Amino acid sequence: MNEDETVEIAKKALIDELTASKIYFKLSGKVKDPRLSRKLIKIAKMEEEHAKFWIEFLRKRKIDIRGLKENKVKMLIMTSLFRLIGLALTIKLLEIDENEAIETYTYLLEKAKLSENERERIRKILEDELVHEHEFDEEESRFKDFLNHIRDAVLGMNDGLVEVLSVSAGLAGAYGLPFPVAVGGGIVGLAGALSMGIGTYVSVKAQKQVRLGIVSRIMLASKYVAHVFKEKLVTIMLRKGFSKKTVETIVTDAINNKSLLGKIIAEEEYGLKEEFVENPMKSGLYTGMFYIVGAFVPLIPYFAMLPVIYAIPLSFLLATALLSFTGFIIAVSAEVKIKSKIIELVLTGLGSASLTYAIGRIASLLLGIEVS
Repeated sequence: MNEDETVEIAKKALIDELTASKIYFKLSGKVKDPRLSRKLIKIAKMEEEHAKFWIEFLRKRKIDIRGLKENKVKMLIMTSLFRLIGLALTIKLLEIDENEAIETYTYLLEKAKLSENERERIRKILEDELVHEHEFDEEESRFKDFLNHIRDAVLGMNDGLVEVLSVSAGLAGAYGLPFPVAVGGGIVGLAGALSMGIGTYVSVKAQKQVRLGIVSRIMLASKYVAHVFKEKLVTIMLRKGFSKKTVETIVTDAINNKSLLGKIIAEEEYGLKEEFVENPMKSGLYTGMFYIVGAFVPLIPYFAMLPVIYAIPLSFLLATALLSFTGFIIAVSAEVKIKSKIIELVLTGLGSASLTYAIGRIASLLLGIEVS
């Protein structure tokens, strides 16, 4: 890595740290929980210290930093999103930035020409960023159920949106009048919501029964045939790369605590955790209700009885906005790239609807059912 690239990375790091510090300070004044507020202030001060290091780093290289300030647009967006999506998802969004910072600082340590003091300071910053991540994990655990059901909600909403947008586009292409499109799309939306809600309930309930059955069976067996699980546990730990001495310690503790032994086997061999089993009723309700929300949005122009020539593009426009929002929520909760997820959902959703509209137009021409 040449010096110019190092300087550009440092400039970006300075702006990011200044921005993050301001965001955390602002959020600390908006949350009602005093404990959480103190935690956010603590992180804000850490980011402030990181910014001071990058100022020193750039000044040492004779770089003018007068134009390097916090990103006020990003600050406004983040504080606005806090009001819109709540603390849980805002923290997830900030965590994405923390992950990018960790990658950047690791890259600098591996590639850049740095003094020993600079390396040590960057290692400390990297350590702080990892601590931030841990702080976020603890906070997110309080919203784990909420985040899990947000995924049910947005997936249900996405399915309802894409299906009804496709159906309404096809009906608009075939009939050319808003009323039959609104009625037909509404019927499909309600039927789909019932189908999705019940289907999710049955699926999650069956999955829960299977998982809890396996966990219960392992827990029961571990009380009476612990030696069988002992051999399995040794094999699992050695395969993971633990030393024999460490494995002996783990196995000894597990054998003395049959409940712990069962939990380790359930998690390591079957990937099962009791605390991560979803509630079937909640999953079904969230999926069904938000399916209706997604289904209703593309039908708004048709229920408003707008001429089809205006209703179709407006329906697609509303769908694009909701698909973008859905993609954003999925990306944040799953910690994937926001832009790519939004593009993926918009292209697949609108592509499906456009194809269905084309089929509807062909059907109207072939069958002679167009109304003008």
